[in-house]
Amino acid sequence: MRIKRLKHLDSRKAACEGYLISAKSDDLNFATAGENKEYIDLKEWFGTERPLWLEIGCGKGQFACELAKRHPEINIIAVEKNTNVIVQACEKAMEQGINNVRFLKCGAEYITRYLKPHSVGRLFLNFSCPFPKKSHTSHRLTSPTFLPLYRELLTEGAEIHQKTDNRQLFEFSLEQLSEHGFTLKNISLDLHNSDFEGNIVTEYEQRFVSQGLPIYRLEAYIK
Repeated sequence: MRIKRLKHLDSRKAACEGYLISAKSDDLNFATAGENKEYIDLKEWFGTERPLWLEIGCGKGQFACELAKRHPEINIIAVEKNTNVIVQACEKAMEQGINNVRFLKCGAEYITRYLKPHSVGRLFLNFSCPFPKKSHTSHRLTSPTFLPLYRELLTEGAEIHQKTDNRQLFEFSLEQLSEHGFTLKNISLDLHNSDFEGNIVTEYEQRFVSQGLPIYRLEAYIK
């Protein structure tokens, strides 16, 4: 299904210049996606050096913006490949005057092209597409396709935080993370009926909770 183009998209995108980092050259070839490094100058974009956190698949930016407000001591890069969506995320950050979040337009497979090794202290995967078909397993963001990329990006002791409404994806994630040397902690099978504090609700999460669906959550870190 085609996604309807946002009205005045080009001018809105141009107005987001200070928040939107556009990938320079997506070659659409996963095998070479991380080659030809084009590292982002984080100090230039943020104006100061702080620890870096990363969200992959940020949607319209509700989580990233709230995370940035709660943690002004952290710089946050939020990744989204859909232009319509990422422009709205940028606009949200601009409207709220949030200075420690920037949005990178690219696919997840290109992250290591734009961010330096061992530069990310925490990675968030919120309600990623579950790709339920077995033939699409490699597209899941916790598949063996992507886990080596995260290992390249994450600092020692860095954490991955994942939330999903999809039990199949959650069980798959638990299995894959364990098999690839990550230690699991703070696992929840029903986040909103647990004692977990400090949860930031995403746009999708609001919808799923209103439907009475459980939210699954985990944290994983490199041994």
